[in-house]
Amino acid sequence: MKPAITRRQALKSLVATGASASILGFYAWRIEPHWLEFTYPELPVAGLPPELESCTLAQLSDVHVGERVDDDYVVESFRSLRALAPDFVVHTGDWISYSSPRDLEKLRRDLEEMPHGRLGTVGILGNHDYGRRWRMVDVADKVAAIASAAGVTVLRNQAVNIAGLQFIGLDDYWSPRFDPKDVLEQRGADASTIVLCHNPDVADLAVWGEFQGWILAGHTHGGQCKPPFLPPPLLPVRNKRYTAGMFDVSGNRRMYISRGVGHLLRVRFNVRPEIPIFRLQRAC
Repeated sequence: MKPAITRRQALKSLVATGASASILGFYAWRIEPHWLEFTYPELPVAGLPPELESCTLAQLSDVHVGERVDDDYVVESFRSLRALAPDFVVHTGDWISYSSPRDLEKLRRDLEEMPHGRLGTVGILGNHDYGRRWRMVDVADKVAAIASAAGVTVLRNQAVNIAGLQFIGLDDYWSPRFDPKDVLEQRGADASTIVLCHNPDVADLAVWGEFQGWILAGHTHGGQCKPPFLPPPLLPVRNKRYTAGMFDVSGNRRMYISRGVGHLLRVRFNVRPEIPIFRLQRAC
């Protein structure tokens, strides 16, 4: 027969459990949300010009400038990326978490430190850039103007070719301006093309035409909290397969979902913020 647990042992066990929970909570609140990780995936692109072989492309996403993300953290993240001197920088949306015009002024100040690609800097908008209920078109227009003034080529269902690499940028799926059909039909079959699309659910829509290549997305934050060996319990997408990292999608396309830099609630567990630094390769 096992000896009965004494009252003292039970109290010690409760104290230990409480201390562990406090340490875990402190880590998820104060440490991991600012523990930025640079990752280094390969990005094979069909038709990539030989001179772009081994060039680097950095993906910023979901910075969420505003009341919930520390400006010092955002600026330090920008400076850390700039020190790596990427050849291209792309931003896949959610520049801000809009609550008032003050957030636009914060964005303007923070983007004074915006890192730029040696060859080009491109961005799109996300749902939070459209303000409340993702319907404030005037806010989205101001975000786009601020980013443009900071040296970013903002694409809204448009395409641009920079140094032989074409970027197609889609406006946000949940916004009133989502209209990808024309640009994908007209430019999607072009060689050496990368699509920037904030919301990964767009990968499952019948809008892609002949495009076969890479989609760079954000939006999910990787779920922000992920129990070990289990999927994240909360994801803002219909397709719960789309968490973070690389995915094969229909139509001979592939997608990379960044975990993003910022957050909506200041809590991350087992899902560190991320800036991917892709190395471009010619696809076989």
